[in-house]
Amino acid sequence: MGISDGELLARLGLAVLLCGAIGLERESRDQAAGLRTHILVGVGAALFTLVSAYGFDDAPGSEPDPTRISAQIVSGIGFFGAGAIIRQGLTVRGLTTAAALWIVAAIGMAAGAGYYFGAVVTTAIILVALVGFRRLRPTLISRLRSDFVLLEVELGGGAGIGEVFSVLGRHGASVEGMESEREDDEQEVRLELLVPPRVDFESAVKEIRALPGVKRAETRGYRPQVARQG
Repeated sequence: MGISDGELLARLGLAVLLCGAIGLERESRDQAAGLRTHILVGVGAALFTLVSAYGFDDAPGSEPDPTRISAQIVSGIGFFGAGAIIRQGLTVRGLTTAAALWIVAAIGMAAGAGYYFGAVVTTAIILVALVGFRRLRPTLISRLRSDFVLLEVELGGGAGIGEVFSVLGRHGASVEGMESEREDDEQEVRLELLVPPRVDFESAVKEIRALPGVKRAETRGYRPQVARQG
């Protein structure tokens, strides 16, 4: 049993609106895959679903399997996702956009199958996650995420590392790894630390710098709470 032209237009039109809303959010974030890409993926998924379900009704002796083409959409969308992911040095960008392309394909499939409620509700949830959680993210991260910090300490005059450990322990930082190099009476120590959230680690570094025998104490990879909330 086929569907009317009006129903066909309604399903494709819904795919355009819903997937376009998600694409517009990605466009506003200056992502490589924006409004047009998300619409094309969503409408393509919707049309594939429609063809799979209704395109072969009139073929003599055929038994349409609506799941066959739809299953290939899930596999094929991985190519788009891979193209949206960019690695810059140690930073990976585009994961959210790749996930958005994956979800608009699902929304397009739902619209094409006539599952309007699921398509609309899913779009609303995704927009809340992309827009609303973006504002909450800095606050949540500052409260929940621990930081990995590399602390470099240069000791002179036979000073020991024990007092440095004491300061770190009082401030709640735990030592995950340690490297040490000694030359004459000087010692350079590199400590890999795990700093819990909402710890004023800068105060700990200042206290370490004030210790007798400490010539230098520098951090790598630490972002103060103020910077993380900005």
